[in-house]
This record gives sequence, C-alpha cells and structure tokens, in this order.
Amino acid sequence: MTALAFVGVALAIGLVGLGSALGQGNAAAKAMEGIARQPEAAGEIRTSLLLALAFMEALTLFAFVIAILMWTKIV
Repeated sequence: MTALAFVGVALAIGLVGLGSALGQGNAAAKAMEGIARQPEAAGEIRTSLLLALAFMEALTLFAFVIAILMWTKIV
C-alpha cells in the first residue's frame, strides 16, 4: 500500500510541475506575441503576465506543499 502512495505523491509532484511549466510557457509566449503585435501596450501586457505567472506559481507551490504533506503522512 505504501508503494502506491509514494507513486501517487510522485505523480502529483510531476504533473503539477509539468502543468505549471506548460502553462507559464504558454502565457509567456502569448504575451510576447501580444507585445510584438501591439508594442504600445507592452506595459499593460507585462503587468498582466507577471500577475498571472505569480498566481500560477502560487498554485504550484500549494500543490507541492500538499504533496509533501501526503508524503509525511505515508512515512
């Protein structure tokens, strides 16, 4: 049973990391595309991007904390 729990924690960490990286990369790519199309809006786009990246990173850290709490319950 504990082996499956460790696999679950590993999957949780891996999927959260992968999803966060893909989401942040996609957001940054779209922001750069938007800045290239409309350079005068670069400041607003950059601000929105940084705010979105901060929220994505916060959710990632919360998921990592939950995974660590799961891991400490197993051990």
